[in-house]
Amino acid sequence: MAFSKKLSALVLFNLAIGLALSAQTQDSYDYNSEFTWGINKNTSGGLIAGLNFKKGRKLSDNVVETFGLEIVSVKHPQEVRRSSNSTGNFFIYGKSNYLYAFRFQYGRDFILFKKAPQQGVEIKLVTAIGPTLGIVAPYYIERSVDNSLFNTVHEQYDPNNPNHSYGNILGTGSLFEGLFQSKIQPGANAKVGFNFELGTIKSQVTGFEVGFLVDSYLKKVMIMPSTYNRAVYPTLYFILFYGNRK
Repeated sequence: MAFSKKLSALVLFNLAIGLALSAQTQDSYDYNSEFTWGINKNTSGGLIAGLNFKKGRKLSDNVVETFGLEIVSVKHPQEVRRSSNSTGNFFIYGKSNYLYAFRFQYGRDFILFKKAPQQGVEIKLVTAIGPTLGIVAPYYIERSVDNSLFNTVHEQYDPNNPNHSYGNILGTGSLFEGLFQSKIQPGANAKVGFNFELGTIKSQVTGFEVGFLVDSYLKKVMIMPSTYNRAVYPTLYFILFYGNRK
């Protein structure tokens, strides 16, 4: 009987220890704030469209308040890289302006599925809205003068300029050329998506986000003046992110 009591006490003790450790592990996953940064890929950008930064703090067990910034390059749907017949250098024929979008976002992340300690996936519904600051920078080309490869000029592409025909263009201008002649195009953005966190370490955040985003400007942005241009840019996006939490 004494042995049975000791065995029962030992089992209860081990069970209590196990529950305590489990609770401690579960609690260790709780966090109050997090910061992530990521690489943005979307249907309106290039191979890597830009960067994403996001700060979040928990309002409750299932709601996270977020502050975000996205810096991306927006392309016209008809942009095609072509090569010069004379030099082989690449340029985008018909493009007159770059569009860079600085998206400021305020939103809520709603935790749909919580991740088990050290395993599984946490899934959030992501919503955000905010102002967009569009930077419209001139797109410069290098063209020949009097059909010479050694006498060239750099100019913003103009479809009405007869010297800007396809055969006269030798390539693009220098990096950041014309940046100080940029114009500001104000607008707004909104997005909805799903966030999948895959990390297994409490202090680190790793995962990806997919969703739909729309930019809307006060007027049309003239990226390629010889074709249609628009003020609203809908896009599907993918963000691969990494960060930390505490």
